[in-house]
Amino acid sequence: MMHVQVPSTQEAPAYLLMFGLIMVLVVLAELLTRKFRLPSLVARKVLHLSVGVVLFFVPYLFKENYFPLMLGVMFLFLNTLNLMMGWFRSLLSRPVEGEETAPAVPSYGSVLFPLVYMLGVLLFWYSHPWILQTALLVMAVGDSLAALVGGAYGTHRIESLTRNRKTVEGSLTMFFVSFFLVATSLFSFRDDFTGGLAGEGFTMLLLLALLIALVVTVVEALLSHGLDNFFIPVSVAYILYLLEVNHTVQLENFLLGGLFAFLLAVFSLKVKFLNNSGAAATFLLGTTIFGIGGIAWTVPLLTFYLLSSVLSKLGGKRKAKFDLVFEKGSQRDAGQVYANGGIAWILMIIYSLNGSPAIFFAYLGTLAAVQADTWATEIGTMWPNPKAWLVTTLKPVPVGTSGGVSVPGTSGAFIGSLFICSSALAVGVPWIHQFGVVESLLLIGFSGLLASLVDSFFGATLQAQYYDPIREKVTERTHSTAPDGSQVENRLLKGYALVNNDLVNTLCALSGSMLAYFVISSYQLF
Repeated sequence: MMHVQVPSTQEAPAYLLMFGLIMVLVVLAELLTRKFRLPSLVARKVLHLSVGVVLFFVPYLFKENYFPLMLGVMFLFLNTLNLMMGWFRSLLSRPVEGEETAPAVPSYGSVLFPLVYMLGVLLFWYSHPWILQTALLVMAVGDSLAALVGGAYGTHRIESLTRNRKTVEGSLTMFFVSFFLVATSLFSFRDDFTGGLAGEGFTMLLLLALLIALVVTVVEALLSHGLDNFFIPVSVAYILYLLEVNHTVQLENFLLGGLFAFLLAVFSLKVKFLNNSGAAATFLLGTTIFGIGGIAWTVPLLTFYLLSSVLSKLGGKRKAKFDLVFEKGSQRDAGQVYANGGIAWILMIIYSLNGSPAIFFAYLGTLAAVQADTWATEIGTMWPNPKAWLVTTLKPVPVGTSGGVSVPGTSGAFIGSLFICSSALAVGVPWIHQFGVVESLLLIGFSGLLASLVDSFFGATLQAQYYDPIREKVTERTHSTAPDGSQVENRLLKGYALVNNDLVNTLCALSGSMLAYFVISSYQLF
């Protein structure tokens, strides 16, 4: 699929024309920024939109993919140089406030744009160019108009979402523009469908456009620093590839999975399991796993999510004294969703492209790991008069200390892991019986238990721990709130500032998946 075909020189003039046209657009945006004081955000987004529309027509101008690929290579090179040299301010982002005097800062979107375009050319040029066109158009037009409308008319800021300012007005623009573009593309290219989307009716394609629009709107809302330039088209292309080319999942099941993920995210917000960013990330995670994996993948994830969320809400009075020790509270954000579910998310994507049953055991292993870590923390802090020891030295430490382990917490970790495997067994996953019920329970149980000990080890050695001068306590938090409401920076006692609780949880999740995968692979049953 990924190959480059060198064309005849007859396509060279079209290449020079496209290159020249894009350069004219860049120079024009730069002139508007420098000479006419057009805000760099506006100039950059207008340029972004214009180049995306131009690239939409590239498949109609070239037969082979060599020159289109070279177009991406040239602008990847030039934009990378511009990040270092700062030649074109229109390709660099600035803070919204004080734009006239604030120094330009890099926008990685200028590099990620040609990069994702090149990947699309390599993957879809000869088989499904309409996927490339649709993905680029949604990213270029939808993202640009969302930024312009949000910047000009956005008055309702969405809190607890991302560091960049995101507004209701901008997100609604992204949703409606993306819905229109995807729906128009699906109906326009309907005759080109030869796989899973062939023969689908008007209503089903409209619902697919609706779900894709919601997905890319959430992606745009969660990401900043130009990362949305990469992940918006990747999200569109992945969904269309999965449904049209790979035949991994039926459209009806994918739509139902997306609906269920949306309802779960809304429910989590209502009961305060998650904040806005956590609910948004959960929707994306759930759409992938529920929509692709079906009940076999959904039930273990829900087992972890519901049991751990409920457990985190129990024993509030007893756990209250640890609230200022842990980095975050019981209401999870996007970082915690990524840390706990990110590896499972990646494994689902790999499985959708690979199909190996060993990936499913790795999936159970990573869920067992995060379940074990959560249960060990929650049960260990709720237990009456608990005693804890540092995992590296076995010296007594206060309960709640990073790297501390206790008998109730460790027991809870193993029991929580068993629940994950039991949930897969309850829905009749055939691979569990092929490997053996007892063997599967032991494998997943110990994968979770050992992963929780890995978490404790990294918590004791690498995770940053700070001294809170206001309450005179050791904490995972970088700042504390003084009685007057001001923020006081805590002093780093041990570990590394870059290693926070989310990173340690990610390493825990990864270790659980790796252990389960390598053990199951060594049996060569599948």
